[in-house]
Amino acid sequence: MCVHLVTNSSLASGVDVFQNAVFAIHSLPFLPVIEWLFIFLPIIFHAVVGIWIARSGHSNLNRYRLAGNRRYTWQRITGYIAFVFIFTHVFHLHGWFHADWWLKTVAEPIGMAQFDPYNAASSLANAMNSLGILWPIFYALGVLACVFHLANGIWTAGITWGLWLTPNAQARASYVCLGFGILLGLVGLTATGAATRTDPAAAKATEDQMYKVRVEGLMIKPNEHKRTDGRRHGHSSEASPGPTLIIPQAVTGSR
Repeated sequence: MCVHLVTNSSLASGVDVFQNAVFAIHSLPFLPVIEWLFIFLPIIFHAVVGIWIARSGHSNLNRYRLAGNRRYTWQRITGYIAFVFIFTHVFHLHGWFHADWWLKTVAEPIGMAQFDPYNAASSLANAMNSLGILWPIFYALGVLACVFHLANGIWTAGITWGLWLTPNAQARASYVCLGFGILLGLVGLTATGAATRTDPAAAKATEDQMYKVRVEGLMIKPNEHKRTDGRRHGHSSEASPGPTLIIPQAVTGSR
């Protein structure tokens, strides 16, 4: 989560900075395996176990309105919000599954699966602004819920693991977790704000130029499926010829 929010916040430094970060991520070998093994499966496991814990736990906030009880309650409330947010976020930008039949017949017709890695900033801006202010509000609330859930969860885990047991140690840990949460929350809101303020047309021109340079420099293989023009017009990475002869076609997209 921290890496994801920091990467997205790099858009505030410019389209080129963000696109370079996305290029680096998509240059990782076995990226789908990494995503499922270290991101999606742990999130699904955490969501299932977390919902079971939240459903089986009992809050006594109505009788003891202490700070710890408030955090206990909000940990479960933000857990539900985070569950809805994360699964909606993945559907909104990535469509859950990358199969063409799923994207074309299910996700894209209802405005989902809007993110194109090789047109990262422009596709993200279009996705965020597709419903006016609704998506930015949804993302801001979802990110803040995830941040609170993480920061407060670290504080609770420290007690469970015996890292801070005395009242003084718990008070110091509270300040540390609070500072961490505020910092990460600002990073997340920076990412959301940068996406809503990005000019999609100007961003796409920069991204297409960067794609051209990387293809011509043999830094990436041509992959129209990861570009906005290519994916919207049904091109695929398998249909792209080798870089020596097709560089002009790969760059111009649908011209």
